Amino acid sequence: MTRPSRFDILFEPVRIGPVTTRNRFFQVPHCNGMGRAYPGPMAAMRGVKAEGGWGVVCTEQCDVHHSGNHQRELRLWDEQDIPYLARATDLIHEHGSLAAVELVHNSSHVANLESRAVPIAPSLELTRGINPVTARAMDKSDIRAARRWYRTAAINAQRAGFDIVYVYAGHDMTLPIHFLSRRHNRRTDEYGGSLENRARFLRELVEDAKEAVGDTCAVAIRFGVDGLAGPHGVGEDEGREVVEMLAELPDLWDVNLSNFDDDGVTSRFGEEGHQEKYIKFVKSVTTKPVVGVGRFTSPDTMAAMVRSGTLDLIGAARPSIADPFLPRKIEEGRFDDIRECIGCNICVAGDRSGVPMRCTQNPAMGEEWRRGWHPEYIPPKDTDDTVMIVGGGPAGLEAARALGQRGYSVLLADRSRLLGGRVVRESRLPGLGAWARVSDWRLTQLRRMRNVQLLPDNDITADMVLEAEASLVAVATGATWRADGVGRNHADPIAGLDRIPVFTPDDVMDSRLPSGRVVVFDDDHYYMGGVIAERLVEQGCEVTFVTPESLVSAYTQLTAEQKRIQRRLLESCAAVHPSTTLARAEAGLAHLACVYTGRERTVAADAIVLTTGMVPRDELYRDLESRGEAVLGAAGIRRVVRLGDCLGPGIIAAAVHSGHLFARTLDTALTDWTPYRRENVELGLDLPLPPGGADARAAARGVPS
Repeated sequence: MTRPSRFDILFEPVRIGPVTTRNRFFQVPHCNGMGRAYPGPMAAMRGVKAEGGWGVVCTEQCDVHHSGNHQRELRLWDEQDIPYLARATDLIHEHGSLAAVELVHNSSHVANLESRAVPIAPSLELTRGINPVTARAMDKSDIRAARRWYRTAAINAQRAGFDIVYVYAGHDMTLPIHFLSRRHNRRTDEYGGSLENRARFLRELVEDAKEAVGDTCAVAIRFGVDGLAGPHGVGEDEGREVVEMLAELPDLWDVNLSNFDDDGVTSRFGEEGHQEKYIKFVKSVTTKPVVGVGRFTSPDTMAAMVRSGTLDLIGAARPSIADPFLPRKIEEGRFDDIRECIGCNICVAGDRSGVPMRCTQNPAMGEEWRRGWHPEYIPPKDTDDTVMIVGGGPAGLEAARALGQRGYSVLLADRSRLLGGRVVRESRLPGLGAWARVSDWRLTQLRRMRNVQLLPDNDITADMVLEAEASLVAVATGATWRADGVGRNHADPIAGLDRIPVFTPDDVMDSRLPSGRVVVFDDDHYYMGGVIAERLVEQGCEVTFVTPESLVSAYTQLTAEQKRIQRRLLESCAAVHPSTTLARAEAGLAHLACVYTGRERTVAADAIVLTTGMVPRDELYRDLESRGEAVLGAAGIRRVVRLGDCLGPGIIAAAVHSGHLFARTLDTALTDWTPYRRENVELGLDLPLPPGGADARAAARGVPS
């Protein structure tokens, strides 16, 4: 396929100081939960991005000194850190891309729990978060030292093979942005007071880097354009003035929004390209190339950003995670093959949890090195199995798609007329429309495969499975929400639920709605309780929201949307009761209890909606297992497995991963051996993959195996 000429503009080279990128696709810095703890996975993941066509591939933040020690990100404190970073640049360069590193000192954003160094900041202030740690005010010798740390790190970055060196001044979390900020900087010397003085440190860092490595490396500023109002948000935001003041100093401007909850807003609260109105001015005040983000997945939107003069380079973090091969697919005109980011931020949650990130759309993310998985290539089939999958939700669809790609004969059946399972139903809830991309993309791929047969609107029984002439059977029939209140807070059913109308998310998604005064009891703590409450408010219900956690939808702190959710529910619900459990119910009343004191109160209720936990819908699997090996063997079935929520209810990303794992291994059982390789950095060990774990095709394309 050939791409339309209107997208040629995206494949023009762009000069950035002394280096040139082959196209306008720029994977901006993004954290990933791998960092220095998992350097092999980190390097392999970046290498796959380069293979997928990103002209520039950046690291996550990289600490320059132990006094600004982020516990899980990269570091470049001295020469000892060069080898593992060089491992990443080698893989990036192997595919003709530029490698960029984001140098940072974390100022009072960190408490230095690992290094135990007293944090430093422009002025005396408490560190961010709840650690009882205070950052001391820097004196002139500290400022000179910090400049030296940045300069040394830039030189070591050059030695590690990086082509672009960032000075990170964004997201209200680094030393340069804290010097710029009136909220953090209360100095009275030449580094405080006027904006010119507060910008002095950033100017010096860029000048130092250019003097040290500017002959071969471009020097970039990453800057949040909207975060420089005065204390408490009072006063004029000085973001534009900073860009105007330093306009021609760096070789590249990487611009975004200062608050990460805004910069990385989920699709529930922000549309593609939502940053345009904030960053559009930058091109008008500098001749240097500008890169920006906006969860871009549409090639037309990308091209429009360049043609309109908003951006020179199309920045992406989350879209490059969902589809590392997005640029190549646009280049080749394969638009239907693009796995569009759904904006759920489960990738962010992985990083914030301190583990290699996951992706709902891309199950290979984080698995490139340890399992040898590649997002595009998968080994051809190595058995003569035929596969029957019962259940067309995210696990079943992904299993069928990947098995079909391998060349297996697959039959996928589902009792619903619409394939997609929970994805179809949940995407109809408030704010979750983009989540339909999970099923849409997979169905698009499946409908091209002649070796995969789709049978919607078929309620499959065990007898039908026995007659299907399949040697492998995967039951992916999902899960149902509990109606008894059992969850994290209640190990036993809640008393009195038989005396009041009770509903679950399944009821709401099936348009069986309560009316009047409704208590929503959320013991799930992710998105479901909040979106169910929103839907009920839309339908005219008077909602009382109850959760045992101290915050509404507490897990969404990890997906960078909790504050927005809590604000929305506080504004829309009749009442919100955190740190509260549903103790019992009776006709017309819900008895609530404080989780700390047990003190009770009652609220009027015409109905209760329970969002507490799910139970696998595994009756078919149990029925098949009960038939015994002889019966199954006589039918030609050598293995029956469960996938996704039928195996263990969880998030959509887990279901997709479960389906993909089955497609690669033809099993989901736990093994006595660890099914992925590990590395021990201190001992220099690189442990081998387990038997059959390497993806030879991926290895042939530059992915370590």
